[in-house]
Amino acid sequence: MSANWISLFSTDHGYADLAASGEPLSPLDGRYRAAVAPLANYLSEAGLNRARIHVEIEWLIHLLDNTVLPGAPTLTDAERDYLRALPRDFSADHIKRLGEFEAVTRHDVKAVEYLIREHLEKATGVLGPDSSLPHLREVVHIFCTSEDINNLAYALTIKAGIEQVWLPAARELQARLLRLAEAGADAPMLAHTHGQPATPVTMGKEMAVFAHRFARQLARIENTEYLGKINGATGTWAAHVVSVPNADWPVLARNFVEGLGLTWNPLTTQIESHDWQAELYSDVARAGRIAHNLATDCWTYISMGYFHQNLAAQGSTGSSTMPHKVNPIRFENAEANLEVSCALLDSLASTLVTSRMQRDLTDSTTQRNIGVGLGHSILAFFNLVRGLDGIDIDVNRMAADLDANWEVLGEAVQQVMRTASIAGATGMTNPYERLKELTRGHEVGATEMREFIAGLGLPAKEEARLCALTPATYIGLSTEMAHWVNDER
Repeated sequence: MSANWISLFSTDHGYADLAASGEPLSPLDGRYRAAVAPLANYLSEAGLNRARIHVEIEWLIHLLDNTVLPGAPTLTDAERDYLRALPRDFSADHIKRLGEFEAVTRHDVKAVEYLIREHLEKATGVLGPDSSLPHLREVVHIFCTSEDINNLAYALTIKAGIEQVWLPAARELQARLLRLAEAGADAPMLAHTHGQPATPVTMGKEMAVFAHRFARQLARIENTEYLGKINGATGTWAAHVVSVPNADWPVLARNFVEGLGLTWNPLTTQIESHDWQAELYSDVARAGRIAHNLATDCWTYISMGYFHQNLAAQGSTGSSTMPHKVNPIRFENAEANLEVSCALLDSLASTLVTSRMQRDLTDSTTQRNIGVGLGHSILAFFNLVRGLDGIDIDVNRMAADLDANWEVLGEAVQQVMRTASIAGATGMTNPYERLKELTRGHEVGATEMREFIAGLGLPAKEEARLCALTPATYIGLSTEMAHWVNDER
């Protein structure tokens, strides 16, 4: 049957060739493009090539401005601006031209080098016949191995992708959590440890827990070090020292890397070791797993009726066949996308820290999936934000559950009995066992609980305090705690 299906939809039977029409294979470039499109500015192939051009141009300018190369000309301001215009004005025409070069070179970085050389050759048409730029062909990519350019280009694009796209999306989710923590600060809720009724909390306190956890990961990611190197084929500046022995190459390299806004890595093989990337992806994945936990908890609260879905916010169709349903699809979508994201980021983190001897190419194809891993994370945050925007706390439903579970006060009664015993009250023996006999396997309402408390012989003050207690008021410091995350900001 499978073979027949394949045959039926083949182009040999007159069906359109969808691949030839440019139909995207990845959902991030198709169905979900709008949610993740800004990431393409940095972590697409075009974004990477623009960054490569930027690094190559800045390296050329750096060498000439520091008079490193004997006999090389001094650049004019107009020439520097002309050079920097290439990455600044990078466009579809440049992308096409790079493709043409790579079709010949079969090497992506070499194609970038040829594009820059072509740009130099055209300089006299813009700057006049006296421009020195056409004579600088041999300065392009001088002393560089491809990884010198790639590691810096990736560091720049990843840094921009995190700071300009991922972090704003994560902060938007964090803002929703903080808002929900405030809104539910004094909304009592029956807790469920191990899925069983447990000591009450407030919904705001539970959302504050997520906000606090998420904030810690954001702080780690905000403090990420983005490392870079430019030290040649095996990290020794060997060709540099032989060619220009009087230059202080480590200082030149450090100043160049730091001038790009990165942290210099002085000790590498041919490649920058990617440890910082592994650290970053682990942090992003951990933030994703916290968000995944949020998605599954919100899904569960919706199923319990603790969250009520706003029909207008969630969309008009819940089920194709059951019109009464409003499915929690935002949270389910987020859950699935976070699983994909975390799997990719885990793979990146574990793969990139290993390179055979001084260099292998496993990192090259692996790093091309960085945008995919971050894209699925951003898509999940997009859906979580809209999911949270589309729910309300159903305080009446939570109040009904609390009133149906007076047995949760057993913990409070037991502990008051213990402290009363320590203070000298008599008749307080075996508090756990007595509460267990009252509550386990029995329905306990307000009447039964208060009658039990009245028969314990507690001091009057403690008895009055316990008799006034209800499941809805047995929330400890939950209300205050819900405000802590906003106070910490």
